[in-house]
Parts: sequence; structure tokens; C-alpha cells
Amino acid sequence: MPNTRTPDVTIGGSRLEPQPAAPAAPAAATASALMPYLVVGTCFGIILVKSEVVSWYRIQEMFRFQSFHMYGILGSAVVTAFLSLRAMQYLGVRTIGGEEIVVPRKQMGSGRRYWMGGSVFGIGWALTGTCPGPLFALIGSGATVFIVTAVAALAGTWTYAHARGSLPH
Repeated sequence: MPNTRTPDVTIGGSRLEPQPAAPAAPAAATASALMPYLVVGTCFGIILVKSEVVSWYRIQEMFRFQSFHMYGILGSAVVTAFLSLRAMQYLGVRTIGGEEIVVPRKQMGSGRRYWMGGSVFGIGWALTGTCPGPLFALIGSGATVFIVTAVAALAGTWTYAHARGSLPH
């Protein structure tokens, strides 16, 4: 008889048991459940555009070390994330499912996967003039030429998903 046991999965140090599949939600309920994410994403996109984070000129200034603007924004994001995680740990905040929030340690190994991935990311950023984050904000602001970049980014994501098993992780 074949082994039908599912592999053990752990989150935050606790073992998860297989759960029965949830019934499919109606399309209307799913769309309404996603509405807050659309609103927050739209607001975030407006902030990206207004703060000039999506500006090719600002990105160029950053890479040429001509302006502190982008470094200040990126640095404040890192500090905010660090302080938020520390505050959540101190206050004992848990996920919606009740699990402890744990940031696992990175397994560096040789670091090959990081420099390879960073190189591909950097080449894409240099060729397109934008990182993947603000692509939809750029499209929404009227820079429709970035539709090509968004399609290429989605194709790259799809390719990675299918090639992941043979890549160095």
C-alpha cells in the first residue's frame, strides 16, 4: 500500500496537522475579501509615486551616489521593519492563526544563491530602470511602457517557479 502520509510541517516550532480542504468561497465573497488589499495597495502606490521612489532619475541618483533621497527612504524602511518586529516580539503578538511570529535564520552556505539572485535582480533593475515593487504604480500613473516590464517580471516568476527544483537553494 502506498504511503499516503503527508510530510510534517512546522511553523514557529509547532507541528501542523493536515487540514481538510476548505470549501471554495463564492467569487463575490472572494472579491469583497480582497478589497482591503486593493485599497491599501492603491494607497501605497500613490505614496510611491508622490515620494518619487518610482522615478528613474531618483534611482539613477542613488546608484551614482548623488542624492541621499532613496537611501533615506530605504534605510527608514529597514529601521521601521526592525523596530516593528522587535515590538511584536516584546508584546507577544501572534498570527491570525495563533502561531508565534518567528523570523528564521538565513542559511548562508556559500552565498551563491544570494549573489546569483542579486545579480539577476540588479541586471533587470538596470535594464528596465525600476525594481519590481513599483511596476503597477508606474503603470497606474500613466507610464504604460512598463506593461512590457510587468509581463516580463511575471514570466520570470513563472519560469522560476518551474525551474526552482533544479536551482541552488
